[in-house]
Amino acid sequence: MRHRWLKWALAGSMCGFMAAATAAGTDHRVWVDTWAAAPDSAGPVLNAQTVRQIVRTSVGGSELRIRLSNLFGSVPVTLGPAHVAVHANGADTVPGSDHPLLFNGKPTVTIAKGESVLSDPVKMDVKPLQELALSLYVPADTVYHAATIHNAGLATAYITESGDATAAVQFPRDEVSGNRFFLTDVEVSGPAAKSTVVTFGDSITDGVGAKPDANDRWPDDLAARLQADAKLSSIGVANSGIGGNRILHDNFGPSALARFDRDALDKPGVRWIVLLEGINDIGGSGYAWEGKDKITAQQLIEGMKTLIARAHAKHVKIYGATLTPYGGNGWPYHSAAGEKTREEVNAWIRSSGAFDGVADFDQAIRDPAAPKKMLAAYDSGDHLHPSSAGYKAMAAAIDLAWFKTP
Repeated sequence: MRHRWLKWALAGSMCGFMAAATAAGTDHRVWVDTWAAAPDSAGPVLNAQTVRQIVRTSVGGSELRIRLSNLFGSVPVTLGPAHVAVHANGADTVPGSDHPLLFNGKPTVTIAKGESVLSDPVKMDVKPLQELALSLYVPADTVYHAATIHNAGLATAYITESGDATAAVQFPRDEVSGNRFFLTDVEVSGPAAKSTVVTFGDSITDGVGAKPDANDRWPDDLAARLQADAKLSSIGVANSGIGGNRILHDNFGPSALARFDRDALDKPGVRWIVLLEGINDIGGSGYAWEGKDKITAQQLIEGMKTLIARAHAKHVKIYGATLTPYGGNGWPYHSAAGEKTREEVNAWIRSSGAFDGVADFDQAIRDPAAPKKMLAAYDSGDHLHPSSAGYKAMAAAIDLAWFKTP
C-alpha cells in the first residue's frame, strides 16, 4: 500500500514533488475528515464547466483543505481553479466568505490516472455542522475524460453550461446532478478537531432512502450527536458508504476488502470505524449467475474478520453493526436462504466478541411483530433502505461511550 505522503505527489516537476513530500513530513498539525464521499465509478464528462457541490461539515476547524480524485479516470485530468465558501441557499454562497484553493501554490493541478491530490491548506473559520460550497472548474480539454464520481450524492450539484464560475456568489443554475464530482474529502485542522470516525458500508450508510439535500443519513445524525456532547465535539465523521457495495466482490465500486485502506484506514485522524456491510453480498447471491457470487454466512464472516484484523493492525477500533431487515424487498434479492444467512451473520456479530463493540441496527429498526421487516415508520418504502426516521433511530443505537476513551 502507498504511504500517505505519496498521495501528495502532484503531476509536475520533481521540485513540486519534493516540496509536497517535505511539507507532509514536517507538518505536525492534526488533520481530520469533516466530510467524505467514497469514489465509486466513472461518470459524465465535464468540459469547460464549473461544478458547485454542497457539503455539510461534521467537526469545525481553523484551516481547511480538500482531496480530489482521478481514481476512475482513464487519462490524467487537469482541474482548477477551485474555491470554497459558506453556502447560502440553492447554488449561492454567502458574500465575503469565498476562499480560493491552491495546489502546491498554483490554482490548477493535474492528477495522474488513478491518483488523488490534496489542496494546500487555507485559513478559514469552519463551523461544525455547517454547509459549505465547493466549486471546481474543469477546463476545456481535447481529450474528453470521464469524471471520477460518487454516484448517490443525495445532494444537488450545480453545473454551468460553460465557463469558470468558481468565485461567483450567485451561481448559474444551468444544469444539476445528483453525483459528487472528483471531491472525496474535506479535511480540517485546528484546536476543535482531534480525530475521525469512519462509517463504512453500502447504500444504507450512503443514505439512500433519506430526503435529498437534508443531511439525514445515519452518519449525519451521528455527527449531530457527537457535536451535542462537548466531550465528543472534536470528532469528525467520514462517510465511506457506497450504494450496492459488497464486502467480498467488486460491485458498484471496489469491494470493501479492496477499498478498506483508501476509504477507511488512510483517512486523516481515523481512530474508529463503524462497519455496516454485507446485505448486498447476501442479496446478490439470490440472482447470481457466477458461483463466486453465491456466498455463505461463513464466507461473509471471514471477510469481516479480515477487515477487523486490518483495522487492529493499525490500532484502529472497529465496531460491527448488525445487518438491517429487508423482508418484503422481493425475490430474488430477498429469499428464505438469504434471510437465514443474515440471521447467522447477525448472531456472529452480536456474540463473537470479534468487534470492539456492536451497534444493533437490526434491533433498532425492525418491526417487533414481524422481525424480518423494518418497522413501517422506519421504511423508506422499498423495504430495504430506511427512511430519514429510520436513520435517526440507527444513529441513536450507537454507544457514544465508544468515543470517550482516551
